[in-house]
Amino acid sequence: MSRPPTVAARRRGVLTVGVTGHRSIPDEAYPLVRGELAAELGNAARRSDTVEALSSLAVGADQLFAELALECGARLTAVSPGADYEATFAPEELAGYHRLLWRAHAHVRLDFPVVDDDAYYAAGAYIAEHSDLVLAVWDGLPARGRGGTGDMVAYARSLGKTVVVIWQAGVRRP
Repeated sequence: MSRPPTVAARRRGVLTVGVTGHRSIPDEAYPLVRGELAAELGNAARRSDTVEALSSLAVGADQLFAELALECGARLTAVSPGADYEATFAPEELAGYHRLLWRAHAHVRLDFPVVDDDAYYAAGAYIAEHSDLVLAVWDGLPARGRGGTGDMVAYARSLGKTVVVIWQAGVRRP
């Protein structure tokens, strides 16, 4: 499943890995998803002097990826879709978001006053455009809204990016 870094990534010594993925990962898929994300990030860390990890820090795949990236020693860049992004989190979800945001090396906040489907799409596009490798925690089904995982996988592929899809075969998300 691992892919070699691009020539450009090798030249500058930085491999940028982005994530797109579902907010809900079923319990039966979680061990495989966690293991594959950790393996891909570990491989990236062994292949490059520096790994830059791009994530919107949404609940689910984004936060899991960010936690694992930090464990691997990656520099985390948080990509927020807009000014009111925190308002999209349930109160019990904010602590996890803040914990990761505070550990981020950088924070890119897109210029959307209100987070909507266009803002989510723009954040996903930013991650795809700035990544050498995109890890997609994706069940293979169409996006449930503009900017969803299916849309971002299609966009990253249209850019010629290497996309590694991670999902437990036969498992459907809620």
